[in-house]
Amino acid sequence: MGRISAQERREDVIRAAIAEFAIAGYRGTTTAAIAERAGVKQPYLFRLFPDKKAIFVAALVRSAEDTRLAFEEAADGVEGGEQARQMMADAYAQLISTRPETLLMQMQGYAAVAASEAQGDDLIGEVVRAGWMSIWETVHLSLGADADKTASFFACGMLGITLTAIGLPVGAGR
Repeated sequence: MGRISAQERREDVIRAAIAEFAIAGYRGTTTAAIAERAGVKQPYLFRLFPDKKAIFVAALVRSAEDTRLAFEEAADGVEGGEQARQMMADAYAQLISTRPETLLMQMQGYAAVAASEAQGDDLIGEVVRAGWMSIWETVHLSLGADADKTASFFACGMLGITLTAIGLPVGAGR
């Protein structure tokens, strides 16, 4: 069995960071907790990333990309419309049920935008907005570039996320 490359270790750290930040947010997560979860020494983190913020940014980018890829793969080969919408909705439900930290990381990112921008730092906001736009574009194209269908898809998705987050079944309120 060979040594693990720096790239593989970096990936392990990003996955560990997603899990830790998803639970405690940016301020509540320590690099020691990330290192422990990733199975590396804390100083090694700083050979891979310059600081905690860089780890957080990498985690934000990865969680957005995981979501975007879930939508892209679900709609691959589907001719838009209702079938694409249903396939993407099912893929997202599968993603957040098997890897809830992906959704939680995105939510932590939204919260961190407000906090960082209040301090005059827009990097996290830029990263979150870029991730959101890549997800939007993937869904938008998969739904035949129909703005109303895309907006409706995300509105229903956000309602489902909210209901799930507060412990109600997705069909509540119908």
